[in-house]
Amino acid sequence: MNTRSPRAIARGFDSAHFRQALSQFATGVTVITTRLADGSFRGLTASSFNSVSLDPPLVLWSLGVGANSLPVFSGNSHYVINILAAGQQDLAMRFSRRTETDPFDGIDYELSRTGLPILKGAAAWFECHNRSRYPEGDHVIFVGEVEECDVQPQAGLLFHGGRFGTTGPA
Repeated sequence: MNTRSPRAIARGFDSAHFRQALSQFATGVTVITTRLADGSFRGLTASSFNSVSLDPPLVLWSLGVGANSLPVFSGNSHYVINILAAGQQDLAMRFSRRTETDPFDGIDYELSRTGLPILKGAAAWFECHNRSRYPEGDHVIFVGEVEECDVQPQAGLLFHGGRFGTTGPA
């Protein structure tokens, strides 16, 4: 199967217009977590999450090539994708910032079977083996094979038009 096509024709829009158009697609909000070699944790907010396959169970997410956490997530064998619930906007903001403070400080989490943070109150979580990575444009697409997951059905946190929303009451 051919996996690459010739480059698209010249675009009739700029990056700002493209970003505005993309903002009209409502996405769920996730926090991806893992552990560093020194035992500390790393986490980041991502809205680029999707299912890929039921058999085997595969999911994907993407991370910018300029992200300081790219080497960590590229090199680790596992990560947890936490699907945020409607009342977890503060967690989304906390993990979206580059800061000197530890975003895990003062929040509730438990550890997965491989010792990775699972955020308390998440609507669902997926512990994934870091199966493959594909560089595309200015991002790297991560495909994870789900080894464990759980769900706590509740209203989800959404991001649309540059603002947070929910699928229902928090």
